[in-house]
Amino acid sequence: MAAPTYVPMSDTDLDWVVANEAELHPYPWSRGNFSDSLGAGYSAWVQHVDGQRCGYAVMLSVLDEAHLLNISVARAAQGRGLGAALLAFLCGRAREGGASQFFLEVRPSNLAARALYGRAGFEAIGRRKGYYPAPGGREDAIVMRLSL
Repeated sequence: MAAPTYVPMSDTDLDWVVANEAELHPYPWSRGNFSDSLGAGYSAWVQHVDGQRCGYAVMLSVLDEAHLLNISVARAAQGRGLGAALLAFLCGRAREGGASQFFLEVRPSNLAARALYGRAGFEAIGRRKGYYPAPGGREDAIVMRLSL
């Protein structure tokens, strides 16, 4: 496997991104969510390996903080370290943009994501009650932070 490369997300990526989002998440972002993020100038990226799209992410940077809004690796590309590579790329972009802290929210039930973030050095700093939609109600979010 070649090393991943990263290109800014564009409108031409949205069909692929939205299809993967729907496959990966029980409450996926809509095409409008991604389109609005691009229109607002958020840092949005598509990860490629061997010429194929494998992952995508959206990050918001304000002053000295970055906030991870969405990170996903296509199901067929999972288990190859691409999520960790994409997260490391985003951390580098956040640092280059002047961020000293990187924040994210994650579902307590998303054990794979929590493990990924923990390996990257993110620490739990709080909880947002009822943050995520969930079957039969709402699920809290664990707020995590990484000092850059």
